[in-house]
Amino acid sequence: MSAKIIDGKQVAADIREELTKEISELRERGIIPGLGVILVGADPASQSYVSAKERACENMGIFSDDNRLPTETTQKELLALVDKMNHDPKINGILVQLPLPKHIDEAAVLLAIDPDKDVDGFHPMSVGKMMVGEDTFLPCTPHGIVQLLSRSGVETSGAHVVVVGRSNIVGKPVANMLLQKKKGANATVTLCHTRTKDVGYFTRQADIIIAASGWPNTITADMVKEGVVVIDVGVNRVEDASRERGYRLVGDVDFDAVKEKAAMITPVPGGVGPMTITMLLFNTVESARRANKV
Repeated sequence: MSAKIIDGKQVAADIREELTKEISELRERGIIPGLGVILVGADPASQSYVSAKERACENMGIFSDDNRLPTETTQKELLALVDKMNHDPKINGILVQLPLPKHIDEAAVLLAIDPDKDVDGFHPMSVGKMMVGEDTFLPCTPHGIVQLLSRSGVETSGAHVVVVGRSNIVGKPVANMLLQKKKGANATVTLCHTRTKDVGYFTRQADIIIAASGWPNTITADMVKEGVVVIDVGVNRVEDASRERGYRLVGDVDFDAVKEKAAMITPVPGGVGPMTITMLLFNTVESARRANKV
């Protein structure tokens, strides 16, 4: 058996098409969703992400206020800009691109964002509401994973989901989201991490595996059962002399081997990745609706 490939690019395109229609309806009512983005420094990955976000906003009719600040920007200056965006009615969502330079306290900056504009879903208030199942902005990558499962017809209710990785960005929130008592969740969730003695013992029991460890080949074929659904969140560079760049991107899963046992699997790239910016746009549109009581 060779797995069905879950096409994240197509799912993201479907959601963006839905959002484009919503944005058009909002603009007809004089409402233009706005996203404020702050990038401090010149981290290449962050620059790439912000540029992709800019293109997406332009293509979909979302106002984008992009602020690219030098590395030496002080914490005081950054907090002042966040406060300005908090009070700007044109801005419905605020994204402070991480990581920040070491001299800036990331926690203090995230805490300064108005929770009503926290489209990244990282503010403690957003996290707390998510934990208890209240309506809030969900973090983009975990929300994208849940959408991939739902829109691919994967039944999560009663399923055993094993999440490998306990980061605050992916592992913890996606585990929490999938155990909620609601549609698209209701799973039994096991969370594995670097101190789990035998990860394979748990993954071999899984109906759904979400691999978010940050290491290539964390999940190998002997660690999965036949018919499992695998969501690979990892993006890792491995040396490859045959490529012009000298490397290729792989996930946390041994894709070629695991796909022969899995029922469904996400590729890397082209799986979870395209969903992250899409769900950021989703949250921004939702924030515009809430602000205008639409």
